[in-house]
Amino acid sequence: MKQDLLNAAVIIKLEPDFSEGNVSYNSDGTLNRAETKNILGPHSAIACNAAFYCRVKYGAHVSIGTMGPPIAESALKQAQMLSDAEELNLYSDRLFAGADTLATAQVLKNGIEKMFGGNKIDIVFSGHRASDGETGQTGPQTAWKLGYTFLGNVIDFDIDLDRKVVFAKRLISLQGMDTIIEEIESPLPVFITIDPSYRSIFNSISQRLSANTFSKEAKKHSQDYRQYLKIFDSKKLELDPKLVGLPGSPTIVYKVEKIPRAKTSRKAQIVIPSNPNNLTPVIEKIIQTVRGK
Repeated sequence: MKQDLLNAAVIIKLEPDFSEGNVSYNSDGTLNRAETKNILGPHSAIACNAAFYCRVKYGAHVSIGTMGPPIAESALKQAQMLSDAEELNLYSDRLFAGADTLATAQVLKNGIEKMFGGNKIDIVFSGHRASDGETGQTGPQTAWKLGYTFLGNVIDFDIDLDRKVVFAKRLISLQGMDTIIEEIESPLPVFITIDPSYRSIFNSISQRLSANTFSKEAKKHSQDYRQYLKIFDSKKLELDPKLVGLPGSPTIVYKVEKIPRAKTSRKAQIVIPSNPNNLTPVIEKIIQTVRGK
């Protein structure tokens, strides 16, 4: 990998599909991923879109990394389809089980340093948070361990390749003020968590054509994703067992409770609009509801 090109990474996560309502837990309170339907996290997908923007606009090389069991390969495949990544990295070891955000950050930090044969990663993207944790801590903690400048809640960004500088817009909150947009400049390397409102915008015809070409390429690559897959255990990542998994996690889960599904009390009625007589009762009902009767 050449050093004069932009190297981008995305940290993703395989997350429970809560829409299915089938979330299983182990006796120690940790998530039983083997018995839970999982998908690429929606926030991770947005981070992949940001990396794809770099791929199209700056010709960036993209590498994806995730920590998880072997089934996390499915998330890497989905991420490759979104970002046209040239490298997929799975950090998988039973020693990583039960990790909190700090222990996870340690694994991701070592993993990022192994990407592209150990070449410097200029920009790392991650999702705003994960649906199964909602802490938003893994990104900042990984940035801290890497020694990278951290930029959170980023809604837009551009990069000056000559100066190796990123210009970013991010949402921030100040006491007594509404949410405002902050414009910030930072030298590379940086770690960016992408805000859910982020959208990739390609302004020129050449960018749109390139995006279309890379999208087709990404779909083709993802069909044979294992060709781009690298699997790392704790030894390959040169990790201290005391810093990962449950031993490296200061967070303690004392109890996990399932949230009961609310009972549905609403009823649906199908109205055929082709018959005007069918609309009269509907209108009368709306008027009664608005009047509070």
